[in-house]
Amino acid sequence: MPTDLHRRLLAARATTPSYPEVGATRDGGGRLPDGYAHLRRRVHLGHGPEVLERAGRYVLGWGSQLGTGFAVHPAGPAREGGTVLLRLNLPGIRWPRLVIPCRVVWTVEEPDRIGFGYGTLPGHPECGEEAFLVSMDAGGEVWFEVTAFSRLSAWYARLGRPVALLCQHLAIERYLAAVAAHVR
Repeated sequence: MPTDLHRRLLAARATTPSYPEVGATRDGGGRLPDGYAHLRRRVHLGHGPEVLERAGRYVLGWGSQLGTGFAVHPAGPAREGGTVLLRLNLPGIRWPRLVIPCRVVWTVEEPDRIGFGYGTLPGHPECGEEAFLVSMDAGGEVWFEVTAFSRLSAWYARLGRPVALLCQHLAIERYLAAVAAHVR
């Protein structure tokens, strides 16, 4: 299996994102591109720079994905330009696991914002971008927000559209819950 993953990672690194609007989630509250489904969800995490720092480190370490049942290969913090393979890693499931190639298209580490965005690569069941951003407002309140724009691209995702859309929404809710649980 590691040999297969390594081969897939090398192949993914040789590709470019499967959509032209790379980096469109960077602005947080900015306008997302037309022609995609848009999703924005956020959760309140607490108050103060310590909460921001703790949640931000967790998010940059792929905590929202790992806490949701995904495995991330290779391990290590999100770095701009890095290519990763996400795999759903549910205990007791022995079927071939879907390998989802992504590229980190931006990162931010500022006094009031920590996070990253990744985009889809060829072979991903969707086409688009997701952002994971922890931010602190002027009053010191800390929020974790997931912003996404996507459309289904793989034949099996389009064929099972209602299930694929439900899975995406459930994953985002689990991302929010994983980060909130980590901070508590």
